[in-house]
Amino acid sequence: MFALIAFSAQISVSAQVSSSSSSQPSSKEPKAESSQRSVIEPPLNPGSLSAGVYRSPQFGFACKIPAGWVLRTDEINVRDGDAAPDGNKAATDAKRGQVLLAAFSRPPAVRAQDVNASILIAVESTALYPGLKDAAQYFGPVTEVAKANGFEIVEEPYEFVIGAKTLVRGDFQKDVGTRVMRQSTLVMLSRGYAVSFTFIGGTEDEVEELVQGLSFAGAKTGR
Repeated sequence: MFALIAFSAQISVSAQVSSSSSSQPSSKEPKAESSQRSVIEPPLNPGSLSAGVYRSPQFGFACKIPAGWVLRTDEINVRDGDAAPDGNKAATDAKRGQVLLAAFSRPPAVRAQDVNASILIAVESTALYPGLKDAAQYFGPVTEVAKANGFEIVEEPYEFVIGAKTLVRGDFQKDVGTRVMRQSTLVMLSRGYAVSFTFIGGTEDEVEELVQGLSFAGAKTGR
């Protein structure tokens, strides 16, 4: 998933005029046995989009997409979805993960004076990380990705409750010209996957509004 986050983050940053989570895979990326990379278990359901809401029945969440936003999910997956040496798509997915949703407030190629707000939801098989027990551990790679893209940590990872679901959240920010780009990434482990939700905006309020669009059981969000 490092390459997936990298590509989406680079799109968002380059579209910020002058508008997570990265650069090349970290040398510290945990190694997995080849047998673990050969197949994803359980099979991945890509979810569906209807009436401005993306829903994932497999992971039990829904995410609202603001009106007028553009989707780049397929583009990101194709750019990062080079076939494995043996042509095995399952092996490629298991190795690199997959983006479930990539949405932007405007096409990334269109430049403007404000930050190009975005939502990125991605998954990666936990089989790639032997010993991974909780979402907080997964924030090591997430933080590396953010720092590699010039973000600074605003707040160390902390528990964040959405409905009946407890995730781990980290907040970051980056100077982009005369503006500040803010990023919040939430992570959970579910059904054999690490699922990350990354929200980028130009203000803290904008990011919080995007986070509020994520739901699991319809309850309020908070720490």
